[in-house]
Amino acid sequence: MRPVTSSTASWLAASFVAAMVVSGNLVAAQSAPDSENGRYTMTPIPEGVLRLDTRTGTMSTCTRNGTGWACYAVPDERAAFDAEIGRLQAEVEKLKGQLAAGPTVSGKIEEALPKSDPLKKAEPKVAEGDRKIEIPLPSDQDLDRVMSFLEKAWRRLIDMANRVQKDVSGKI
Repeated sequence: MRPVTSSTASWLAASFVAAMVVSGNLVAAQSAPDSENGRYTMTPIPEGVLRLDTRTGTMSTCTRNGTGWACYAVPDERAAFDAEIGRLQAEVEKLKGQLAAGPTVSGKIEEALPKSDPLKKAEPKVAEGDRKIEIPLPSDQDLDRVMSFLEKAWRRLIDMANRVQKDVSGKI
């Protein structure tokens, strides 16, 4: 065997690099689709990479974990919206068909039920014959409460008047 010289080593290195470039171009040419950039477009994000499939339009987030890279599909809101719109349109058509077929509600009464409010006070009653309004009178308990309030208010007023009179007489 011949000893390896620097010119031979540089020639071997150059031919190796040329072979790698040619083989890399062949592999890239075989796996690349018709478009120039390839099938996927990658965009860096803080968590990893956002991958867009240019053929289908689906998006995935790719992150690096302990075993390698993993890509998970991003939920497609548009597909969910389209599915919900389709479901609602089908339900509307079904309800239109039921409405056109006629009333099928059972147990319905002709007259509306009276609405009542439990917090609403009773209205004054009207006597049938005379058409007079009857006003309910306050109970004894209600009268006692009113009288107690008035007595306290009167006492406070008298006390206040006495204080004012003492203050004025002391200053003159």
